[in-house]
Amino acid sequence: MPTQRLTFTGHNGHQLAARLDLPAGAHLATALFAHCFTCSKDIPAAKRIAQRLAAQGIAVLRFDFTGLGHSEGEFANTNFSTNLQDLKAAAQALADKGMAPDILIGHSLGGAAVIAAAKNIASARAVVTLAAPFDPAHVAEHFQAAHDTICREGEAEVSLGGRPFTIRRDFLEDVSKQELTNSLKSLHKALLVLHAPLDEIVSIDNAADIFMTAKHPKSFVTLDKADHLISRAQDAEYAAEVIAAWAARYLDLRPPAPPIGAPEGITRVSEVDPSGFLQDIMAGPLHHALADEPEAYGGTNRGMSPYGLVSAGLGACTSMTIRMYARRKGWPLAHVSVDVSHNKVHAQDAGGVAGDKIDSFRREITLDGALSSEQRAKLLEIADKCPVHRTLERANHIETVLV
Repeated sequence: MPTQRLTFTGHNGHQLAARLDLPAGAHLATALFAHCFTCSKDIPAAKRIAQRLAAQGIAVLRFDFTGLGHSEGEFANTNFSTNLQDLKAAAQALADKGMAPDILIGHSLGGAAVIAAAKNIASARAVVTLAAPFDPAHVAEHFQAAHDTICREGEAEVSLGGRPFTIRRDFLEDVSKQELTNSLKSLHKALLVLHAPLDEIVSIDNAADIFMTAKHPKSFVTLDKADHLISRAQDAEYAAEVIAAWAARYLDLRPPAPPIGAPEGITRVSEVDPSGFLQDIMAGPLHHALADEPEAYGGTNRGMSPYGLVSAGLGACTSMTIRMYARRKGWPLAHVSVDVSHNKVHAQDAGGVAGDKIDSFRREITLDGALSSEQRAKLLEIADKCPVHRTLERANHIETVLV
């Protein structure tokens, strides 16, 4: 997926660094992603979720809050309130590009932030939280031992995730005043809560409180064995798939007109992870599927194999062709099913040149209904007239260009 690097002005005039993950095809919606406390826009979960959403037509802006990652400013001078201002600035930066955010996604404290900021981002129609706390002050538990020092001396250096950060009294005072109850009750946007029961940083009780406080429309989906940072690739990918499917119910994902000469649009295939074989398949703007290889061949077996997809195309086309003919004739065909198997066979077995191998597809067709033997024979003949059958039988031309 193409990614643009950009900057925009944060709450206090500093330049904030961002990445805009764009769909390779049609742009159907835009999401704004807020990362977790002291994290950055480039943590694996944010990157994976953004790229998977982009593969499904949803552009995603992820940025570093002031003083974090590649953004300017001092983290010590920020607090929860300034994060909300940075979120509003990010939304405005998207609006200036003609891409005002349709959906707000927040991870951990970022989830609490998107709930609180949602009322000030009018374009957003949906909000998603990932492992978010119900009480933003929950984040202060990470440096509980330093509270006395911070209150007495005004600041203290604490270690978070193995990195040193300066936390000031203003941060504690600000976060202690925050509460999400009113924001949730007056959200007026669809809400999706994603949380893992085994989260040891922010317990699942937080998700329950968020969900019960919010008004409908709202949804809750468990992330099962995911950790708080959603560090496993399969957990982040699952979260992205759920978000995209859920958001389609609340966002106006109108498909663009297909290219001239391609009435069904373009089928776009993009790899999910360069270390494996899993592929995202977008057939136009409406249909999404996965392709993969079996585990025995180094894949994760999360989708049909490429030859399995070819076999599916042959089987589906065969069934549709038989149904259309029987419907037109008014024949009592109650149900049709097609079993397709694929294999490589030696050419001499099929009457070809010795030494070569060709692809062999075997179809087993089941026709249910009070059909005569003549009708069954005719429908079997019609199966060979299926367009995909004809395509596979004859020589084909494949044109390949480097984009």
